[in-house]
Amino acid sequence: MSAVARRKVSPARAWVLAARPATLPAAVVPVLVGTAAALSDGAHFRGLVFLMTLVCALLIQIGTNVANDYSDFVRGADHQGRLGPVRVTQSGLIDQSIVKRGIIIAFGLAVLVGAYLAWIGGWPIVVIGIFSIVSGLAYTGGPFPLGYHGLGDVFVFIFFGVVAVTGTAYLQSGHWSMLALLLSIPIGLLVTNILVINNLRDLPTDAAAGKRTLATRIGDRATRIQYGLFTVGAYVTPLYIGITNPSRRLVMLPLATLPVALRRVLTVAQGASGQDLNPILKRTARLLLAFGTLLAIGVALSRPR
Repeated sequence: MSAVARRKVSPARAWVLAARPATLPAAVVPVLVGTAAALSDGAHFRGLVFLMTLVCALLIQIGTNVANDYSDFVRGADHQGRLGPVRVTQSGLIDQSIVKRGIIIAFGLAVLVGAYLAWIGGWPIVVIGIFSIVSGLAYTGGPFPLGYHGLGDVFVFIFFGVVAVTGTAYLQSGHWSMLALLLSIPIGLLVTNILVINNLRDLPTDAAAGKRTLATRIGDRATRIQYGLFTVGAYVTPLYIGITNPSRRLVMLPLATLPVALRRVLTVAQGASGQDLNPILKRTARLLLAFGTLLAIGVALSRPR
């Protein structure tokens, strides 16, 4: 980004770019689905707990995004040849030391909000909170950056899928739920697909920088297949629940988004690459939001017999 272009970006706009709003459905949707799972199991809605869980999830997501922005620049993975959206550290929109301060503030606020959730949920929430923040920092930072060793997809599936959905349900109901665990699978798959597209787009530059994402390890074609399998696989769970338990047929509401999902898969399979994948990333996040919202509505309105 040129000096002239940088001067046109306000500080507030720069921080919005650092937060990467297109990825924030990855924080919102698991909370919606986890809350719906608890309600479906008979829990009473706890509004303040829901709000604080949502805020904490967003803070951890933003903290992870900003830490990724900072660490990728420090490690040399972000440079002038980058194909993705503007990174604030690499472009100079925000001074490196201030970006570092922003990471501390985001995770610090997450700890403060998390203290209330720990008071509600006890030691399991403390453990989840610690591991979530440490993993967020270690995604591209620290001595063993997960994203640089092909573990980014696993990290996203576990923490933004399984942990986020089941942890949210636990906070609402006070007990662990098999329904929430089952519902975490499609959410984890669709959240991970945001990362899959990100890494597919950056595959050439990541490989040149020595960033060994899963995409650089398995290659272009296999990554496109991964995206398709994860997308289609996400629809198996609501279909299975609806077919095997007629009282939960509303859980199949996300099937309404299947035609859109298949178009996304086809676009990726046909070879979209480079900057052409940037709008696909945003549409993948919007698909997650639509799928997750319909799933949450269907689950919340259904009751087992």
